[in-house]
Amino acid sequence: MSARPSLLSRPARFGAVAVLAGMSLAACGGGSSGGSPSSGQGGLAGTTITLYNAQHEQTTNALIAAFTKQTGIKVRVKDDDEDVLTAQIEQEGSHSPADVFYTENSNWLQQLDGFGLLAPVNAKALASVPKQDSATNGDWLGVSARISALIYDPAKISASELPTSVLQLADPKYKGDLELAPAETDFWPIVSSIAKSKGDAAAVAWLQGIKSNAGSDDNVPDNETITADINSGTAAMGLINHYYFYRAQAEVGASNFHAKLALFAPRDPGYVEDISGAAILKSSTHQAAAQAFLSFIVSSAGQQILANSDSFEYPIHPGVAASSELPPLDTLEPTDFTPADLGTGLDAKRLLQQVGLL
Repeated sequence: MSARPSLLSRPARFGAVAVLAGMSLAACGGGSSGGSPSSGQGGLAGTTITLYNAQHEQTTNALIAAFTKQTGIKVRVKDDDEDVLTAQIEQEGSHSPADVFYTENSNWLQQLDGFGLLAPVNAKALASVPKQDSATNGDWLGVSARISALIYDPAKISASELPTSVLQLADPKYKGDLELAPAETDFWPIVSSIAKSKGDAAAVAWLQGIKSNAGSDDNVPDNETITADINSGTAAMGLINHYYFYRAQAEVGASNFHAKLALFAPRDPGYVEDISGAAILKSSTHQAAAQAFLSFIVSSAGQQILANSDSFEYPIHPGVAASSELPPLDTLEPTDFTPADLGTGLDAKRLLQQVGLL
């Protein structure tokens, strides 16, 4: 993957919400410069769209507030995990009340697109981000990105002892050192990457190896838990997306954060650039307003909000700089796999189920 201004993200976890009554309205009036809403949205001010959100809630709410201030379009939000919301949209089909779906990982948008549930994104929005970060057919839009990495406790394992490839995590010498979150959907693109580069049989063998090395007691629910456990010394190392590291460090303070972050060797199948994205449901009854929202979140203004948020994502709009705390993107060397290469959420799930990790 060529170097460009790009990369990271994730939301707080909530229980599945089955009804729209659980939604909260996140919107307010106002103008782009403190006056009335912009008149450039074709009389859409006052329209309310429904967003199914699987992204960081604080970042999403900041984007919504600025969008509503600029356009007068309000946004009703339903927050949940991306696999839960994807399943709900599939069940709702053409009757889904959602206008927009905003995810942490693009494979869920790929999955919905495969079922024909997404509408084409307007060309101007697609042109705001690198072409390879959006759907090849234009039915969903890349918004931000992040890199998979290894978090470790230097008191338990030294940097020289770390694996340089994700495949080495299945080596028996790491037995008892690894903590896993197999149900964590950020883990699934790594599984897909290994399957894509080495084949399904190799991916299954790798999963069996890391399952043995972690043991049932070291399977945890999510990357937040892995990050906290490594920092507290409960476990030696684990796979996460790197924004978890920077977010946790900012929350507790550098002096209280003892964990370290390591990247795999260049182009290793465990060194994955994940794309967060958004799409408009084909069933949306507010297509124009939904398109306006997508255009805003990939605009320079929207991406500046994302870059300055506490989620430590990388904006992918050219010319918008990421947080200075993150390593420059041009120093990173992830795999060349695009979102299309990594397939859907179902692909990794099938392999995880095959070895009993789900």
